[in-house]
Amino acid sequence: MAAQVDESARRYGKHLALRVGCVYGGVPMNPQVAMLRSGVEILVATPGRLLDHVGTNNVRFSSVEFLVLDEADRMLDMGFLPDIKRIVDLIPSTRQTLLFSATYSEDIRRLAGDWLRSPVKVEVAPRNTVTETIQHTVMHVTERDKSKQLVSLLQEGKVSQALVFCNTKMGANRLTRQLQNKDINSEAIHSDRSQIERTAALDNFKVGKTKVLVATDIAARGLDIEQLPHVVNYDLPHNSEDYVHRIGRTGRAGQKGEAISFCTPEDRESVHAIEKLINKKLEVSEPTRGSRPSAAPRQSRIESKKTKEDSFFSKPYVAHSGSSGPAKIIEEKNVSKSGRTEKKQTIAALFMPPAGEKKD
Repeated sequence: MAAQVDESARRYGKHLALRVGCVYGGVPMNPQVAMLRSGVEILVATPGRLLDHVGTNNVRFSSVEFLVLDEADRMLDMGFLPDIKRIVDLIPSTRQTLLFSATYSEDIRRLAGDWLRSPVKVEVAPRNTVTETIQHTVMHVTERDKSKQLVSLLQEGKVSQALVFCNTKMGANRLTRQLQNKDINSEAIHSDRSQIERTAALDNFKVGKTKVLVATDIAARGLDIEQLPHVVNYDLPHNSEDYVHRIGRTGRAGQKGEAISFCTPEDRESVHAIEKLINKKLEVSEPTRGSRPSAAPRQSRIESKKTKEDSFFSKPYVAHSGSSGPAKIIEEKNVSKSGRTEKKQTIAALFMPPAGEKKD
């Protein structure tokens, strides 16, 4: 985000005598040190890297006239408050401070009271509103069919380019591999990737070299991508407000865009919460033909060849009316051909024919 603000500041001040600099982590410090020592009128910075430069005396704030705190609520969520307080204390109290926030929580009100003098509140748009240029679509799919659904949308041309959101870094990496295996140009962007890798992935996406940018919520705010046609919620966000931030990457500056959300049976409540938050019903779209729910697994050849159970053994056992108690040994006397008498032992049957079965 810092890099994008830097780019915009340079573009807006192209014909003005303003030098713009940018410092952020994940990249070497030496080029930043050289830039700071040459002097700048506008400095765009992330809190951590700015304090690194303060610690090595690469930057002085004595002449600062304006302090802009952008995405204040996000910086609070990410635990940057102690760093921001240190920076604010280093800047002259005669400054003018501007604080921007997507939400106006109690914490933000408290910060405004501490850092701003007689502030004027400017509300650009009501909280959690979404632009009318975005079409909201929900597709009911099973978890196992999500990737097939996305591939079908891309291969059939229904989605030309998309920023796709996953809830985890592992999920983003896995989906990226699945898309690449289908010959779909894709890259992942999340906090495990270096700043250089993230910048390269974003640049490739902006120029159309990459068709799909798979991201975690690290990319939900601040990304400025011109004419992005689609945002896909591969995983619905855990927080309904994050839905608003995600889809805000499309439908910008009057352009039309579409937000497609995959909804599993477990996600139904999340969809209802989103609809309630944005006061809008999400349009239900049928899955594409190539991604219908998977059929039940067919019976294996081994299973199909199993010998069927003999109906004889499925009949209920009924004790023979002539037998009661344990089996008895019965002695019979037989006369053999030699004329000798032999004893023959016979054990009474333990199991008699089932009821209704005729005896031979």
